[in-house]
Amino acid sequence: MSKIKRNFGHDYKKKIKENKGAFSVFIVLRLLVVAAMVFSCINGNYENLFYCILTLVLFAIPTFVENNFGIELPSALEIVILLFIFAAEILGEMGSYYTKVPYWDTMLHTVNGFLCAAIGFALIDILNRNEKIKFKLSPMFLAIVAFCFSMTIGVLWEFFEFFCDAFLGMDMQKDFVISSITSTYLGESTKNPVVIEDIQTVAVNGMPLAVDGYLDIGLYDTMKDLFVNFIGAVVFSIIGFFYVKTRGRGKIAKQFIPQLKNDKLNEVSEEKAGENK
Repeated sequence: MSKIKRNFGHDYKKKIKENKGAFSVFIVLRLLVVAAMVFSCINGNYENLFYCILTLVLFAIPTFVENNFGIELPSALEIVILLFIFAAEILGEMGSYYTKVPYWDTMLHTVNGFLCAAIGFALIDILNRNEKIKFKLSPMFLAIVAFCFSMTIGVLWEFFEFFCDAFLGMDMQKDFVISSITSTYLGESTKNPVVIEDIQTVAVNGMPLAVDGYLDIGLYDTMKDLFVNFIGAVVFSIIGFFYVKTRGRGKIAKQFIPQLKNDKLNEVSEEKAGENK
């Protein structure tokens, strides 16, 4: 038992030494979350307490994956994941950055598209380079699969937001104020939609809303989120394509693509890339 503990301690210290940046970010963010949790307990704000606990659980996922699945996460990827979780849960939910800071939600959905493409790319790339697998996928197909994986995650998240809004009375799909609408429902037929422009006032149950325009509920927010997710997915898919095409030379991709621990194929590829420089 003591030998296992010594080995675990040695591996943990080695990981800290190799990933000082990620470990420093982890410690700082964890301390901030613990401080916010204590503050929430004192104020009796149990909703914020839940967000703090959820954040700490999510912070543990990268380490759990590395220890249980033999996958090594690059420092840059781990740092971005930790910052993403903190920005979404603590700043976004507790700090109300989603409403206070313009384009906060847009920025997070863009990063999410990028990260999901990186994870999807790594999953397929690891299988693709497994000697036991009979088939091999081209770099283009790997990029397409990574893109589709990222977009699927984005769509599933929008399903989740709609479920929360429709059945739990939440407002995750934020409203948009628009100045014109095109409606077949208000027209005589589907071939002749009514176009209403320059909308200045809207009333609900006879009560005017304090907005200059028509209040769109959810649609624009959903499409905007999917579009920026698309942008993030495309960016990484292109990066991943050239990373596989010139195996080992892509400095940016290498910082965001998880690898199997003791990956001999990757080590050989990096050595060849260094020799070709």
